[in-house]
Amino acid sequence: MNTLLLSPTDENIRQAAEILKNGGLVAMPTETVYGLAADALNGEAVKKIFEAKGRPSDNPLIVHISGIEQMRPLVKDIPLKAEILAEKFWPGPLTIILPKSDVIPDEVCAGLDTVAIRFPSHITARKLISLSGPLAAPSANLSGSPSPTTFQHVICDMDGRIDAILDGGDSEVGVESTVITLASDIPCILRPGGITAEQLREAIGEVTIADAVTKPLAEGEKAASPGMKYKHYAPAAEVLLIDAEGETFSSYVNSHAENGDAVLCYKEDLGRLKLPCMCIGRSDDYSTQAHRLFSALREMDNIGVKRVYAHCPKKEGVGLAVYNRIIRAAAFKVINPLAGEVEL
Repeated sequence: MNTLLLSPTDENIRQAAEILKNGGLVAMPTETVYGLAADALNGEAVKKIFEAKGRPSDNPLIVHISGIEQMRPLVKDIPLKAEILAEKFWPGPLTIILPKSDVIPDEVCAGLDTVAIRFPSHITARKLISLSGPLAAPSANLSGSPSPTTFQHVICDMDGRIDAILDGGDSEVGVESTVITLASDIPCILRPGGITAEQLREAIGEVTIADAVTKPLAEGEKAASPGMKYKHYAPAAEVLLIDAEGETFSSYVNSHAENGDAVLCYKEDLGRLKLPCMCIGRSDDYSTQAHRLFSALREMDNIGVKRVYAHCPKKEGVGLAVYNRIIRAAAFKVINPLAGEVEL
């Protein structure tokens, strides 16, 4: 397949919209990561997403809209809490799960009776969706690999697999959207992102966080959101998450380092480590960590790293989203130098 590489001109966005209307696939920029889009109401088109990515079909997708009016036909009802969240956080990096209407194909929801909906803020995505209609779109990468946050990342993974890629510059947030379900008695975060639990609680009151944010899904439990079930976000290199601070972290890494190893670390770690380092920001700068994370993991592969020691993020604010991505990239392998390997 010849993949068109399109700059974000109005003419090219119209061309991309026609591709989508005709059942094709287009990678589009969003403020979180690049998404691989298909017509959300065309089940056959949506199937192509799973084929292009090598994505398991029981992993649900997010439907992207360009305005609240596009949401109404997709769900059974829009409760007050959904209206409040939409008013406060849309357009932006928040996905809301609600009971779906009959117009949503099973391919989008992996057979669930709910649908995940998001209104992205990226201007190119919004223009495209306004022309094409609602779009189902997971991240535009090969399944399991680090999500793409640049045009070049998408080319590396999707060139020759899809119809077109729209350039929109580097993603601003750098990790996927926060996913909250309102289809439960108490609203629950299924995947953390750029909108924090604290912000959501301030808006609508009590909000819980699913156990699967920091641990594997329980045996037999269905994934109600993308990013819950499988190993995700992983480079080819093995990732080990090191749960330690300061000198304890650096001493462990230095004493275990071998040729081909590297470190995903914070600015404070630099100077204490004796092997190649990929810094993703200060230990308390969670937004910068999120912005740099996936590019850093991809760069590890580019330079031929075999094993990555990752400094464990703090599980607060946007730091919880960074932790969620790294713990899955590490396939839940955590080492506490004072306690040994931890199986989650």
